[in-house]
Amino acid sequence: MAFRYDLAKFIPFRDLGACERVRQIRRENLCEHPEPTFRIRLVDDPMQFYNEFAVDIVQRIRAASEENRPFVGIFPVGPMPQYALAAEMINRFRISMRHVYTFNMDEYADQDGNTAPEDWPGSFQRAMMENFFLKIHPDLRPPLSQIHFPTRAVIDRYSAMIAEAGGAEVCYGGIGWCGHIAFWEAHLGANYSTMEEYRAARAQCVELHPMTIMQNALHSFGGDWSWVPPKANTIGPADILSARHRSFWLDGDLGGGVSWQRFIARLVAHGPVNQLVPGSILQTVPTDYTILGSVADNVEVHMA
Repeated sequence: MAFRYDLAKFIPFRDLGACERVRQIRRENLCEHPEPTFRIRLVDDPMQFYNEFAVDIVQRIRAASEENRPFVGIFPVGPMPQYALAAEMINRFRISMRHVYTFNMDEYADQDGNTAPEDWPGSFQRAMMENFFLKIHPDLRPPLSQIHFPTRAVIDRYSAMIAEAGGAEVCYGGIGWCGHIAFWEAHLGANYSTMEEYRAARAQCVELHPMTIMQNALHSFGGDWSWVPPKANTIGPADILSARHRSFWLDGDLGGGVSWQRFIARLVAHGPVNQLVPGSILQTVPTDYTILGSVADNVEVHMA
């Protein structure tokens, strides 16, 4: 018997037909896409997944060094395993990062827009320093003045800072449960009357969507949604789209056959390009979209 119902009111994207269509995409068809510059691929082994992520980072940094040019990159905090692997490669091959300029995608903020201090356990600044930069030998790591975070002090000019550094060679990232890229949330699309205005939006402080609060509580705060801050500073669509390339990595697997990312991975990659599924704009620009094999499994009901 059919059971038809509306989506919950807090979900911004409400095209049931599109949701049903992408839900039916089987794993074996997931990599098929009409836009050749939007490249989807699956990596089944988690260790290979993170190792390839690390190699992508290191190769770009090394190539810029060999070509005697700066490397400017936009980096996310999650997933994290690739950073320790990249640091080990950088140390082993003695790759100097003095030419590297990094801009982190986002940082948590309180209800008044004050960004988390570096010593707060959930701070993205702390996570990046401990899991990446401080693991690199001191004579190889970039100067602190070349490592940037979107704190309250700089958020109003953060997009300009990226452009002034020469523009990002690559923007790394992932996809959130609501379809966000960085912390550019699904509900923000309602603030822009045209796609042109939306694509031009720059870094700012935003209210986190309920799905993001729950997602981040699940994977970073022991399931404690009261511990997740209500806002974040984040780059905007303009910063992501203006990078010369995008490299997105989806690893939302909780184990035991459970993945929160299976549906949204499909909606972002195969749904309509629109303002209420932020990641969908990646379909319009050259992007590598790498999915951990278990995340690519079919979207099915499991009642066990």
